[in-house]
Amino acid sequence: MRSRVTMVLAVLAVLLGAGLLVPTAYAKLAGDGGGLGGLGGGAAAQVPAPAPTPPPPPTLAAGPVSVNFKGEFFGWALMDRQTGEISGSKNMASTSSTESMIKAWIVSDYLRQLGDKEPTAALKKAASLAIRDSDDRAANQVYAAAGGSYKVPAGGQPGPVIKRAISICGLTDTKRGNVPTYEGYWSFTRMSPRDAVRLGDCIADGKAAGRKWTKWVLDEMAQVRGSVKDQQAKSGGGKWGIVDGLPAEIKAQGPVSIKNGWTPLNYDGNWHVSCLAVTDKWSLAVMLRYPQSSKLEYGAKVCASVATQLVTPQPGAALKVPQQPVGKL
Repeated sequence: MRSRVTMVLAVLAVLLGAGLLVPTAYAKLAGDGGGLGGLGGGAAAQVPAPAPTPPPPPTLAAGPVSVNFKGEFFGWALMDRQTGEISGSKNMASTSSTESMIKAWIVSDYLRQLGDKEPTAALKKAASLAIRDSDDRAANQVYAAAGGSYKVPAGGQPGPVIKRAISICGLTDTKRGNVPTYEGYWSFTRMSPRDAVRLGDCIADGKAAGRKWTKWVLDEMAQVRGSVKDQQAKSGGGKWGIVDGLPAEIKAQGPVSIKNGWTPLNYDGNWHVSCLAVTDKWSLAVMLRYPQSSKLEYGAKVCASVATQLVTPQPGAALKVPQQPVGKL
């Protein structure tokens, strides 16, 4: 009898223990909220979605350029100043006259020769006007002070100022002009877009103007003034072209140093337009020859269009969300 009572008590103990375990296990499954709602809440713990990666800041990078150009010559080149790589049109090694674009080199060449010395007040002002206002008379003063000459060089070679540009900046396509009776004049220096971006890089990295004067030259180039409507026969109105094709986001990254050249030449009936812009990231040049009937505004717009097409990423690219492929879960 005692053994039977013992067995019954043992069975009751087992049953009571199982009854105590079941609510405990259920509570663990259900979570603090209890019930089925608590079960669902515990299983669907929310994980915050990762923040979208912001797009890289816009810059200029190699890419296709399409311009409905009507004229004799259109070429462009872009240098990535971080890698030194140059991309551009198929004819980026062909040459056209620099016109006033070369003034940035003339000023740099003169100042580099001074070293740590200061120029006279008159020559420093002339150097500034040669860049900011593209003033020919001021440029002529600086050119002469740099050792330039208007005599036709012997043997078909460029004069000493341009020779130094070739050697210091590693230019491969640059040569003296081929206009009869004007071959010694600086504006007729023939340069390729490929060499022009090398020249821009040479000015920006300090080889052209030297340690003391490089920042001064770049600052002057960033303060070029006057629109196309302000240009005159001998000075003024040089702020247009590439800089007009850049979005505000690129301009906000730092100064854009520019120097344009432009002249309607009667010997071939064309506008000769050369656009140069350089930043700490890139150097861009566009060179054109087209009929005078198209006016300077046409060349300014072409230079701006090239810059706009090379902006990377293109405006609005961040809004284009790629569709995820449909697959099995």
